[in-house]
Amino acid sequence: MKFGIDSGHNCPPDTGARGIKFEDNLTLDVGNRVINKLKALGHEVVVCRPDRASSVTDSLSRRCATANSSRVDIYVSIHFNSFNGQANGTEVFAGSDSSTKIAKPVLDEIVKLGFFNRGVKSGSHLYVLRNTNMPAILVEGCFVDSQKDMNLFEPEAMANAIVKGLTGKLPTAPVNPVPDETMNVDTTVLRLQKTLNQLKITDTNGKPLTEDGISGNSTRSAVAKFQRVAGVPETGTADKATWDAINLILAKRIIRPNHAGGPVIRYLQYRLGVEVDGVYGPQTETIVKNFQKQNNLVADGIIGPASWQKIIG
Repeated sequence: MKFGIDSGHNCPPDTGARGIKFEDNLTLDVGNRVINKLKALGHEVVVCRPDRASSVTDSLSRRCATANSSRVDIYVSIHFNSFNGQANGTEVFAGSDSSTKIAKPVLDEIVKLGFFNRGVKSGSHLYVLRNTNMPAILVEGCFVDSQKDMNLFEPEAMANAIVKGLTGKLPTAPVNPVPDETMNVDTTVLRLQKTLNQLKITDTNGKPLTEDGISGNSTRSAVAKFQRVAGVPETGTADKATWDAINLILAKRIIRPNHAGGPVIRYLQYRLGVEVDGVYGPQTETIVKNFQKQNNLVADGIIGPASWQKIIG
């Protein structure tokens, strides 16, 4: 059997949920264990997680393209949920009737670990399930913002449950995890460095960050710089307020004059070289229109997809 295993997210700007733990770290850890266990059972495995992407859509498209071009028999996307700190449990999304038959035993094995059974659900709205040509499932292992789930979670047990659900068996001998090279660094810090570079936030010397997963002085100075720009408490560490501001910017919402403020406007002002006050007033509007004219865009002062593409890609 040829499996396409996709450790969700882990490809900035495609990054996962954040709670008590980081989704990216969990999907990569569990995904690598699943890959190695399937190989130990004699199955062929295609890694579907891309190493780079220009956008979230590009990241998702690359995953599907890898699975489709490799003609895998079953595609499995591994994720972890987040909601309100109270929701908990496991759910598995399926893209078709044949996918549902694969999803059910995977869900059954995971809930044996003690997680609340949220059921097998239709994944017709999910990009990777709509755009893969084979039976495909997306596993939401548990909630990263639920203390109950995080107390239960153990990556080896989760990986065993997924493999047992997919194949009905586990390797008879222990399988030592053989992580990919990104597991040798702090993936949270690496993701932060990649994101700050994308946002053109430099260190104290005005240089881009080295993407090495090491939280040194350069990274801390760049974080502090971003915090000043975004108007969040300047701590030099990427706390929840910092990630919230980053996510607001990366969401690339449509921005109109006199109808927006806060971190997104402050960041735009920083990038466009206007006084950073967080208010989209007449001065900022003039600078935005000049920027749009210089880049052959409609000079309407509205920051939409075309303007965002020129600013941060």
